[in-house]
Amino acid sequence: MTDADEELVRALHEEHAGALFGYVVSLTGDRAHAQDVVQETLLRAWRHPEALDPASGSNRGWLFTVARRLVIDERRSARARRESVRAEVPDSSVVDESEQVLQQWVVAQALTRLSPEHRAVLRECYFRGRSVAEASRVLGVPPGTVKSRTHYALMNLRLALQEMGVSR
Repeated sequence: MTDADEELVRALHEEHAGALFGYVVSLTGDRAHAQDVVQETLLRAWRHPEALDPASGSNRGWLFTVARRLVIDERRSARARRESVRAEVPDSSVVDESEQVLQQWVVAQALTRLSPEHRAVLRECYFRGRSVAEASRVLGVPPGTVKSRTHYALMNLRLALQEMGVSR
């Protein structure tokens, strides 16, 4: 690059960098990114001084076109799809399961307050999903006994949970 080319690029910077920066900020909305685009635009002007021949048209038009194409190309690039700079941190989508764990622990504690027969019928009917007839066979008691034990087990479980401070 000749001294004349360097002078041309320096003159371009002094004459057009401010307006170019404002234009790129209007395109991107990001001042830091706009500075990068302006720098890359002027670097391309330095690399291709032949494009800035006054006989071929307006230098400002060429600079603005290069800057606009840089912004468009970056938006289309894979990097732009993977990374995005935001003014605010996005909300975390982590699910807080502590309430559910606490409820499971409270129910487990309340179950320990039931008689072994009531726990057994709840284990078979609710936790293992067995029908009354299946629970009757497994527990070795008549189906009517399974029904009545289930009724009283749920009533006692509700009472135990109320005693533990759980309302509902």
